[in-house]
Amino acid sequence: MLEISVAIGVGVLLLIGIVFLLYSEQGRILRRSMARFLRIRGLRNVLRDLFNLKLLKLYIYGRWTKNYIGHQKKRTLPRMHPKNKQGWADRTHFKVLTPDNAKSIVTIEQNISLRNQEQIVPFAMARDIVLKGPLDIVVYECGCRQSSPNHCQPTQVCLIIGQPFVDFILDHNPQTSRRISREEALDLIEAEHKRGHMQSAWFKDFCLDRFYALCNCCKCCCIGIQAVTKHRIPMAASSGYVAQVDDTICSACSNCEDACPFDAIDVAETAVVSWEKCLGCGVCTGQCPEGAITLMRDEKKGVPMDVRLLAGKLTEA
Repeated sequence: MLEISVAIGVGVLLLIGIVFLLYSEQGRILRRSMARFLRIRGLRNVLRDLFNLKLLKLYIYGRWTKNYIGHQKKRTLPRMHPKNKQGWADRTHFKVLTPDNAKSIVTIEQNISLRNQEQIVPFAMARDIVLKGPLDIVVYECGCRQSSPNHCQPTQVCLIIGQPFVDFILDHNPQTSRRISREEALDLIEAEHKRGHMQSAWFKDFCLDRFYALCNCCKCCCIGIQAVTKHRIPMAASSGYVAQVDDTICSACSNCEDACPFDAIDVAETAVVSWEKCLGCGVCTGQCPEGAITLMRDEKKGVPMDVRLLAGKLTEA
């Protein structure tokens, strides 16, 4: 009797899964992009991901990004126990980029495959950098902005980088994503920097344990910035730089203080940067009308994610 009940339960779950896939995949059991992802992941890992729900998380995240991020903002992060915060950060994290570092990613021409890059992304997992140049790039609606009331504009600012992520997003979100050229990506990064928004490289364990997106983040909407500043989740890796103020030309206008995503700048008679809080994003440099702020390389802040250096095209000064 028990065996029959188990068999019925498994059958019901299987039927629900098939119906869910048919609905989600718009009448197909499996789209080509999803099948490609599963092949890259490998049978053993796929079976494990089914058991620990990573595959389900990936699918929901890629298929319904706004809803996924909105739920995390409203439910997951505010209720997270302090003991779970480091584990969360190990699985989902971002590397702060200077605008120049961000541009170096989208202009890469050669293949890069770097595994276990703890010196660049200091977390226990999800730190691989795998790029095939020239890159496939898709611009996608920002789930952070879309899930926020009175959000920033524009909203189509997230850059999905490389395969199989590009095809998955195009297949499953054709109305909110589009393939763009390298030149368009560079223009987008520059425009967002001028708006006072931060560039960041994102890594997730269920996204093949590797870098998959270059985001342009605003402090009012970004779940990553809010996780660090509001919920004290240590999921951000410094760019490898720190902001430095020339107080002889600083006019104390407070533009940098207002723009800083990590509340690392206080302004009285002049702007003062907190070394501990500063993650070297460079937002302040673009918002200072006097040109009083520069980014300085600091080895204690980690190694920059500059793919020109990683590819051996440049040597660090």
